[in-house]
Amino acid sequence: MDNLDAPAAPSNVPEFSVSELSFALKREIETAFPRVRVRGEISQPSFPRSGHCYFRLKDENAVIDGVCWKGSIPRLGLKIEEGLEVIATGKLTTYAGSSRYQIIVERLELAGEGALLKLLEDRRKKLQAEGLFDAGAKRPLPYLPQVVGVVTSPSGAVIRDILHRLSDRFPCHVLVWPVAVQGEKAAGEVARAIAGFNALAEGGPVPRPDVLIVARGGGSLEDLWAFNEEIVVRAAAGSDIPLISAVGHETDTTLIDFASDRRAPTPTAAAEMAVPVRADLMTETLDYAKRLVGGMTRLLREQSMELAGLARGLGDPRRLIEERQQRVDVSGERLSLATNQLLGRLDRELLSARLIKPELVIAGKEKDLLAHDKALVRAMDRFKSDTLQKISRQADRLEQFGERLKRHGNDLLLNGQRQVDQAAKLLESYSFHSVLNRGFALVRDQDGQPVLAAAGTSAGQTISIEFNDGRVGARVTDGAGAPKPVAAPPAPPKRREGGGGSQGSLL
Repeated sequence: MDNLDAPAAPSNVPEFSVSELSFALKREIETAFPRVRVRGEISQPSFPRSGHCYFRLKDENAVIDGVCWKGSIPRLGLKIEEGLEVIATGKLTTYAGSSRYQIIVERLELAGEGALLKLLEDRRKKLQAEGLFDAGAKRPLPYLPQVVGVVTSPSGAVIRDILHRLSDRFPCHVLVWPVAVQGEKAAGEVARAIAGFNALAEGGPVPRPDVLIVARGGGSLEDLWAFNEEIVVRAAAGSDIPLISAVGHETDTTLIDFASDRRAPTPTAAAEMAVPVRADLMTETLDYAKRLVGGMTRLLREQSMELAGLARGLGDPRRLIEERQQRVDVSGERLSLATNQLLGRLDRELLSARLIKPELVIAGKEKDLLAHDKALVRAMDRFKSDTLQKISRQADRLEQFGERLKRHGNDLLLNGQRQVDQAAKLLESYSFHSVLNRGFALVRDQDGQPVLAAAGTSAGQTISIEFNDGRVGARVTDGAGAPKPVAAPPAPPKRREGGGGSQGSLL
């Protein structure tokens, strides 16, 4: 016990609070690692409402927490996704709230071309599952477009090649939407250009293109990455204007190639797909014109010969007309004669017809009217007989209902009388008069109010006492102060010695 109560020996180890130790470690780590590049696989990314992004970088042996603040996410140059192998650039720090160290990420890079290809393949499968690459959704290119829209960089060799090829093949109106074709802003600008061309109205101040060309020269996978972004692929798949993709060289493949209506191996080939060769069209048109003229000449010659043969087989038109006129005259005479004969026959039939006298018609109608009157009288008699029988039956039923109502009314009155008698007896049993019959009395003050306790009276007060057989007056002689002591009840009689039974006293 003496050793436990003795004070502890002094120590020269410095004492820190938890906060002091946490901030000391934070300064030490941030000073030792002001900027680092860490390679690992992104795991468990989360995007809370604050707009920040929290994730974990891991490899086969270790894990480190990563944080990307809301303002740094647009400048990353890469979208944070689960399972993506990246190189994160930032600074190390600690989070005192849970005693963890973490990296504040300022930039992300894909870790090698293999990671890029894996990301590209995963994105291709995702968009294909959504139906953006379906062959049934591809639109045919117009045969002879009047306006061609080109989405590309305005300063590169691509636009010059396209314009030169269009001018050689078939000069037309070309609209160029300048965009960046490489870098962080490229994907958004290309998607907005495609949507902008589709938003042009028919017949507006700026003509709406009949076909679109999205073009860029060759480059590495990283250089062409803007045309693999979802925003560009979805814009190409949602375009109402037929779209030709001409990104990179023939061996380069981007996701916009799958979503476009036609893929061209080079920008020059895209211009060749967009318009036909004007000289070939003119040659073909001239050939069609010569063939048309020769065919029409041959057809007219054959029709003329056929018409001459038919004319020789026909007679003189005037003679045919005169013959038809003669037939019309003969038919007119026969029609006049037949009309006169018909009128004569109808006149003879009318004269020989025997008309019925009006008196006979009226007599027949009178007989019919009398027959109808008799039938109506018989029907009325039957109706009256049936109605009287129904009224008689209803009167009998009404009389029966009256008798039943009278019997039930008497029963109800007798039942009610019995209930009233029972209630009166019950009320009488509950009345205080029944208590008075048992020898009790009701005390009232001069106002007629019941006196319920002695404390409610005073000396000289006039009271009335009601008994069972009448009421008497009285005056209080003693003052009503504290209640008088009540004498103790007499002691119970002693039980005899040797009393029978095992029952004890209840008190």
